[in-house]
Amino acid sequence: MPLNRRKFLKKSAATGAGVAIAGAAAAPAAEAAPAAKPAGHVKRYSLTVMGTTDLHGHVFNWDYFKDAEYADKAGNAMGLARISTLVDQVREEKGHCNTLLLDAGDTIQGTPLTYYYAKVDPITAKGGPVHPMAQAMNAIGYDAAALGNHEFNYGIETLRTFEDQLDFPLLGANAVDAKTLKPAFPPYFMKKFHVPGAPPVKVAVLGLTNPGIAIWDKASVQGRLAFEGLEEQAAKWVPKLRSLGADVVVVSAHSGTSGTSSYGDQVPYVENAAADVARQVPGIDAILVGHAHVEIPELKVTNEQTGRTVVLSEPLCYAERLTLFDIELVFSKGRWAVESVSASLRNSNTVADDPKITKLLEDEHAKVVAYVNQVVGRATEPLTTVEARYKDAPIIDLITKVQEDVVKAALAGTAYASLPVIAQASPFSRTSEIPAGEVTIRDLSSLYVYDNTLVAKLLTGAQVRAYLEYSAQYYVQTAADAAVDLEKLTNAGGRPDYNYDYVSGLAYDIDIAQPAGSRIKNLTFGGAALDDAQQFVFAVNNYRANGGGAFPHVASAKELWSESTEIRTRIAEWVTAKGVLDPKDFASADWKLTRNGTPVF
Repeated sequence: MPLNRRKFLKKSAATGAGVAIAGAAAAPAAEAAPAAKPAGHVKRYSLTVMGTTDLHGHVFNWDYFKDAEYADKAGNAMGLARISTLVDQVREEKGHCNTLLLDAGDTIQGTPLTYYYAKVDPITAKGGPVHPMAQAMNAIGYDAAALGNHEFNYGIETLRTFEDQLDFPLLGANAVDAKTLKPAFPPYFMKKFHVPGAPPVKVAVLGLTNPGIAIWDKASVQGRLAFEGLEEQAAKWVPKLRSLGADVVVVSAHSGTSGTSSYGDQVPYVENAAADVARQVPGIDAILVGHAHVEIPELKVTNEQTGRTVVLSEPLCYAERLTLFDIELVFSKGRWAVESVSASLRNSNTVADDPKITKLLEDEHAKVVAYVNQVVGRATEPLTTVEARYKDAPIIDLITKVQEDVVKAALAGTAYASLPVIAQASPFSRTSEIPAGEVTIRDLSSLYVYDNTLVAKLLTGAQVRAYLEYSAQYYVQTAADAAVDLEKLTNAGGRPDYNYDYVSGLAYDIDIAQPAGSRIKNLTFGGAALDDAQQFVFAVNNYRANGGGAFPHVASAKELWSESTEIRTRIAEWVTAKGVLDPKDFASADWKLTRNGTPVF
């Protein structure tokens, strides 16, 4: 039976606050290890900490959007079934009793598999199923995992149900009760590794998550949970772990290494703070990094107070890589001390699926494949996102049209019904395609890969203009006489595709020959120059409405309406109701790229 989270977080009789169970009570002690490595009379011990991150619901090497085995240009493979094989290999090499397996968060959102068990056959229903990610991670034998921001996408009830289904703790030292500021999840996990002829090696794992949850999932967490800075909470907890006798301190952090944020000025904390934690907080030996979806085999950071090296590693997302921290300890002067730490990665494309995992979840996989292949309509012509980053693509207009229609219907009969509705959408995918002919749920899901919901905000023309200027920073400044390299035209300053927005209902040019901040030209509404005082209802996804991407004005704008139904579901409903997906029903010519007034394309 899955362990209840009360095994990992008990109540203080005095305060009722969450208190992490430390030491041997936090988990069973590791089985007896083989004799420590001899080196004269000096005792040594070798520990391997394995880690994954940003699994995002990938159990199998399967692309539900393409209904085929996953494949990319780099030859990667993904999924927990592959990770299981790698983990078994490492345990065989190192000795099962000398290993620890961790995850750094973002587990239960990201694929139709996770959507299905959150919304279609939800784990929260009475007598509902055990989440496939819980089944797989329990079977593989994870020891602990940090909370990711996407754990909160389906609400607290779904997260708590998933947590109850796990055989290991979900850690989040900086996720606290909004009223008491006491830990809402276990802050840490400790495990003893027995060494014959010497005291056990005590390993502590501190879990930290992303403060941006307070912005991105405000609807779920506001008034219930608060999220504090990673550095501040690490500085509080690491000394406690050392005082409890931890010989090794590993941090599992759902936070990248860049030191950057997409928060704007909404919260005082850094989004990608893992390297800052290593620099500023003494007493940490290694950090398993998550959130950024980048591959970091090994990053060495010097702690500013102690001068000691802290080793960081981030395995590639979707279970494409497994991090290994190899930690060497020596017993000296009556205690264990870390002598060295090194990190490396193992690649999921080097092994086959573990049949234990594929057999365990074959029924769940089959249900989801059948679900996503349901036909909901027929397309009159192919629609694709291949050029959507730099050309106004009808397939993105489909998203904005659906959002406009839903918001107009929601505001009918209200004081705002007479205001014009405009909408934003981003080119999330570079490969999404809706073919001519039958349209399935998986076709539409590939177009809108996130579980965002819809919000209506009130903006002025001047605010919309500023919003568009901010969005246009996405393009690299390109002189009028320079060659246009499509591979280098976008993502200026590292801005991801999901932080570039179309805005429907207006017409405008983006002059990429101009510096950022001066690019929006010929901005019109209804055929006339945009009036800065004009009021608009802005149909926007909840990530952007809550401040994701730090676009100006929208987070602080008056909210007129919101809902909990996913935009992806609204698109499927719209197509189902129409029966036919014809661009004449949704496509519009809203914007184009120019250079000094001349169209780029």
